[in-house]
Amino acid sequence: MAQLTLTTFLTLDGVTQAPGGPDEDRSGGFEYGGWLVPFADEDMGRFMDEVFDRADAFLLGRRTYEIFAGYWPQVTDGDDPVASRLNALPKHVVSTTLERADWHNSTVLHGDLVQEVNRLKQGPGREIQVHGSARLAQSLIRHGLVDAYNLLVFPVLLGKGRRLFPDGGLPTACELTGHRTTSTGVTIQTYRPTGPARFGTFEPGE
Repeated sequence: MAQLTLTTFLTLDGVTQAPGGPDEDRSGGFEYGGWLVPFADEDMGRFMDEVFDRADAFLLGRRTYEIFAGYWPQVTDGDDPVASRLNALPKHVVSTTLERADWHNSTVLHGDLVQEVNRLKQGPGREIQVHGSARLAQSLIRHGLVDAYNLLVFPVLLGKGRRLFPDGGLPTACELTGHRTTSTGVTIQTYRPTGPARFGTFEPGE
């Protein structure tokens, strides 16, 4: 049975919109695209190589799929750990508007999200990975479908932009299973959900 893992880039105030460039996603009048770039370093690159090395399939939203499909097929170096996997492995695209996906080994999922994801997770493999795809990620979180989170938190505050964690999600406790810090101050944290969140009080008992 495969695990669904979510890897995402976040600012300190939780913004995940358009980390890689100014024109990546300007929806909502967002003007701060590319906030990740000044902090990218070899440490971050090594971690992402490790993540992609565990992939057996990808689950992507339409916008992220189109961005990836416009770039990664042009990277033909078979030793590139990201390109080699993105270009070869199955890619499942969640979209209500995309009729077909032409990138090699791509399939468009039109059915119920929960049913489709659970069907994919029942298959063989290690990880079905979600990268980017903020709106899809919010739906997956809301339905409790994510088995592990890789959160790369960057030392910058933006004050606006789409945030990762939506209102209305299930209160969930998580276990920290890995952490490291890059040379530029990016903290990388891996969490696995462990069940419902628990609550208490510091007030003395009566």
